[in-house]
Amino acid sequence: MKAMILAAGRGERMRPLTDSTPKPLLSANNKPLIEYTVEALVRAGVVDIVINLAYLGEQIEAYLGDGSRYQANIQYSHEGASGLETAGGIKNALPLLGNDPFLVINADIYCDFPLQSLIQKKVDLAHLVLVKNPKHNPEGDFSINANQYLNPLGDKQYTFSGIGLYRPELFANLEHGKSALAPLLKKAMSHQQISGELYQGLWMDIGTVERLSDLENILINTQAAKQ
Repeated sequence: MKAMILAAGRGERMRPLTDSTPKPLLSANNKPLIEYTVEALVRAGVVDIVINLAYLGEQIEAYLGDGSRYQANIQYSHEGASGLETAGGIKNALPLLGNDPFLVINADIYCDFPLQSLIQKKVDLAHLVLVKNPKHNPEGDFSINANQYLNPLGDKQYTFSGIGLYRPELFANLEHGKSALAPLLKKAMSHQQISGELYQGLWMDIGTVERLSDLENILINTQAAKQ
């Protein structure tokens, strides 16, 4: 299985840190955020990785290189200076991702979700990992019905974690260019083609300087507890 790490975002809420450094290269406990994700994928046995690049993307490519030092094979999907948004970025990368289901993970999250559990997962068009709603997204994104299908409506909403398993067919009719992912998912949900699961372990969206500091403290405390 191949995986794609979404790393093309501008990181406006992290300024001024992201004025000269792309958000995926911001560090927590002396390691860039994206490096934690690469290592998690390799531990799960997913070593063929595609990373999309836009704003300051050359720094990410220079840092990670071809992935050999992680025992991975990393390829890059270049989107120009402004990026193509999530669905557009995935569409652009399809020639590198192939014809089989693939994982997609946001570069700006930290999570201990067992990625290996998705490798043999049967999927219609997509399978999304949801989490309990954090303070910055109290209303949530999607609900899960009794058959594990997702719906944008429903009484109990959860937050999309930024971890998903996708079939390339989901993006088959999408035009090349900028395109958001949510409308595509919601359309497929209306036909019960998107499944999901709720994960209740450690998950953080590192979208602000404060949350980056929180992750730093968690990692330092976890490291200290192991010593």
